Amino acid sequence: MDQIHSEIVSLKSHIQVLQQERAALTIINEISGDNTPSAMIEAYRRQARENAQLSVELKGIDDAIAALTNQLHHKQAQLTRWQVESKELTIHQQLEEAKKVAQVHAERINELAAELTSEIRQLKSSADYLSPLYWQVYYKPFITGFKTISVPYVRSDGEVWTIVNRIV
Repeated sequence: MDQIHSEIVSLKSHIQVLQQERAALTIINEISGDNTPSAMIEAYRRQARENAQLSVELKGIDDAIAALTNQLHHKQAQLTRWQVESKELTIHQQLEEAKKVAQVHAERINELAAELTSEIRQLKSSADYLSPLYWQVYYKPFITGFKTISVPYVRSDGEVWTIVNRIV
């Protein structure tokens, strides 16, 4: 991308030099110093003789400016295209980095879900042991709601991630 920037700057400077040269050639040289009729006649005759060559030279400069301008537009379009692609690449890289962070969180959630599932099962086994005794003493259940306990779990089909509730 830096190379294209330098090429664009170079093309612009070449175009500017040619435009300045063209402007210098189109300025009618003023009759210098000597305002005598013979000096003025000689200056105008010299300008008339050089006019054909000047026209050809101006045409060449105009053609060169047109060609360089065309190249400049091509390079600018190429630069714009690369900037868009670079931006898309940057967005893609950001997306990949964010997915890695999300993957870490999803893995941690799944680890915690496994731990929580284990703890809930241990609690349920304790409750299963204590419930008959608790009923005998207090005439009510020790813990209720084990049929509806669920823990979050993150799964993916490769494209879409889904958080589901697993019933323990």
